[in-house]
Amino acid sequence: MRRGMSLIHLLLLMLLTADAQVALADAQALKPFTTDGCSLWIDGTPTRPNLWRGCCVAHDKAYWLGGSAVQRRQADDDLKACVTERAGKGMAEYMYVNVLWGGSPYWLTPYRWGYGWSYSEGIRPRGYALPTPDEQKQIDALLPLAEKIIREDELLHSS
Repeated sequence: MRRGMSLIHLLLLMLLTADAQVALADAQALKPFTTDGCSLWIDGTPTRPNLWRGCCVAHDKAYWLGGSAVQRRQADDDLKACVTERAGKGMAEYMYVNVLWGGSPYWLTPYRWGYGWSYSEGIRPRGYALPTPDEQKQIDALLPLAEKIIREDELLHSS
């Protein structure tokens, strides 16, 4: 009887381990690119409703991929420069300040830094992380679709 229980426990452990490996593999999979324009904000002015949407979509691409804190700062700086060019310094500063605190990889939001990846890796948040070689392969595979979505978004929401 004791031996039979050990076999059952071993089989159960193997099953749970296999499930955990599948769940971990799913967590490490890059989800396809999505964009909502300027998350929780307007995409332009009343007379030009998509004036700076393209800036936000480019920013979404960077946030989808995630990466290091330096890369995030560059993405936020790029957003600020783009919005400054299209709408002026006031709007750019407002948006910049909001993405600085609102885009943290540690917030459990659909627009956080690295939103294309699962929020957590095991028991800790992914946070700022450069892609592994396997993750880079996923990026390379999904990037053409992301670029297509961005081109379609530009056509649909031209400024």
